[in-house]
Amino acid sequence: MKKVFIILLTSVSIFGASSANAQNSDTTGNRHWFKHDVAGAMQIQATYRKTNLNQLNQILNSNTIPSLSHNNIWINASMSHIFKKFIVEDGIGFTPITSSEANGLKAKYNQYQAFLRFGYNIVESSSYRLYPFAGVNFSAAVLGIKDNARINNTNDFSQEILNSTSSKTFYQPNFGIDLGAGFDYLIKVKSKQMDNFVIERNIPIGVRVGYYINAYQGDWKIEDHSLQNGPSNKNSAFFVTFNVGLGYHISKR
Repeated sequence: MKKVFIILLTSVSIFGASSANAQNSDTTGNRHWFKHDVAGAMQIQATYRKTNLNQLNQILNSNTIPSLSHNNIWINASMSHIFKKFIVEDGIGFTPITSSEANGLKAKYNQYQAFLRFGYNIVESSSYRLYPFAGVNFSAAVLGIKDNARINNTNDFSQEILNSTSSKTFYQPNFGIDLGAGFDYLIKVKSKQMDNFVIERNIPIGVRVGYYINAYQGDWKIEDHSLQNGPSNKNSAFFVTFNVGLGYHISKR
């Protein structure tokens, strides 16, 4: 699972760095950091998107493990990058862990994602933004099984190394497409002046509404070993996201 999370984090980091480079220009003299305005926001988001765990719960039940509860809430950290009327939003997120336990066996489930969206602001107002968007979503579902009864049956370090348990971690990669629309209302905050620059600040409060298409669903895996006959239902679903952040617009005086 560490490999999957590193890939997700690296993909967002690379795009964030490239976006920053695109916004900044050559430095040709004192206090001339860029030729164009730089605008965007740092954001925290909460998303509701339903995840169907019916098939997974049936398999868990057949192995005497109780059903997992819903895993529908996503917590995201994201950035928006504004190029005139074009809006780019990228971020990473996760769902809180849901778990169940019986007879010394504990199941834990959650999900991770990285997303990249492209939008276009269709209004002229400086107080709010309204934009349709389309984007891609890379995610992974993670299922951990912990066999407490067998893990705790010895206090000897050497015996524990090769102790036979049912503890293991499964993961499933997914690829999806996000289609929807976003709205942000901008609460103005007092601007700041630094040398030759003016930093106009705002607090964007908004919502994203759309549909997630689970275009590709990978095999469930343990380490690098693919497994057959795992849960196969795709999780295409509507989603709604609530957004709050700290926005900025940097320009030369």
